[in-house]
Amino acid sequence: MAVVFPHGKALLCRRAAFVFETPLRSRPFRAPPIRSSQRRTLQTEAHPPTNHPNKHDFAFAFDIDGVLLRSSAPLPSATRTLHHLQQQRIPFVLLTNGGGKPEAARAAELSRRLRVPLDAAALVQSHSPFADLVRGTGAHPPLRDACVLVTGADGEACRGIAEMYGFTNVITPADILAAHPTIWPFRAPAPTRTRALPGPKIDAIFIYNDPRDWALDTQLILDLLLSQHGHLGTVSARNGDPALPNRGYQQHGQPALFFSNPDLLFAAAWPRPRLGQGAFQAALRGVWAAVTGGAELACWVGGKPGGGAFTFAERRLEALRGGSGALRRVYMVGDNPASDIQGANDFRSPRGTQWRSILVRSGVYDGEAPPAVRPDVVVDGVWEAVRWALEREGWRA
Repeated sequence: MAVVFPHGKALLCRRAAFVFETPLRSRPFRAPPIRSSQRRTLQTEAHPPTNHPNKHDFAFAFDIDGVLLRSSAPLPSATRTLHHLQQQRIPFVLLTNGGGKPEAARAAELSRRLRVPLDAAALVQSHSPFADLVRGTGAHPPLRDACVLVTGADGEACRGIAEMYGFTNVITPADILAAHPTIWPFRAPAPTRTRALPGPKIDAIFIYNDPRDWALDTQLILDLLLSQHGHLGTVSARNGDPALPNRGYQQHGQPALFFSNPDLLFAAAWPRPRLGQGAFQAALRGVWAAVTGGAELACWVGGKPGGGAFTFAERRLEALRGGSGALRRVYMVGDNPASDIQGANDFRSPRGTQWRSILVRSGVYDGEAPPAVRPDVVVDGVWEAVRWALEREGWRA
């Protein structure tokens, strides 16, 4: 059964389709010039050397963790691969379900780790499309001056990102706990910084990246989703009303709930995958179902494999090409069958661009069993992925 959002959008809590149109906020990507001494290593007569990226009608999208990095260390050939694409003026973006840092800061960090100059315009994080909600979309009114609760790994960092996007009234769980100490009856670490709440009403909830304090975040989100018009400490009289859609739950002006990605697992330094934001979502859904007697949880879920993430990335790639029109093909290189591969396989570009999926064995998928979602090809690592794609485009290794 569909649940109606406070703003009128019918959607269940599932992998949703953010379709946002944020313009580039940083300077266009410029690859370093090719010196005359540098020779092309992948070339055919049909694809002569070029000094401008818009000569190519194909591009790449790379996941980061498990494809380019393992924890903070570069994976074999990651630096070589990105250097090669820059030298050949082949556009690419890093399309990640990660987040928690401003795009410019994350791009600078990745540049240092990978030893490749990367512009913030070439980085699409799971929460990057949240910026479009500042001015509003077809499904949601502008939230620029609304009171929004943000959470994730670091509340203050999430607040900084939200304010960078243009939100003006941003609060964190620490702010609520400081204003209402009895809202959480257990011991909590003293927050380093808090701000006074701008008012009693909260209009939206954003999860920017993997929360650390699941218990506190779950309690606060639950309180707000059961409230009347997002006022803390209230309970909607409509909750449980069998005459209303979804038995009255989330039918009384409660804040809209936005998750940035659905990843259950991600690759880290430990040899086995670790729980991600999708695990927090599953836990929250379980608590919600137990408290409400099985009511649906209405929310938006962005990131891969949702089509909105791929639409956003495709527009970014077109901008990086200098506005030369739609791409013919994009190769998605990822390590997570349920996220990268499923998303690329399912996506139908509004511009007619074909997306192909390449699964690497260097991250979540390790090759021990057939992948749950079948890609176009399975390879060992990112260099092999790019080489396979370039050969499909008629380039000779």
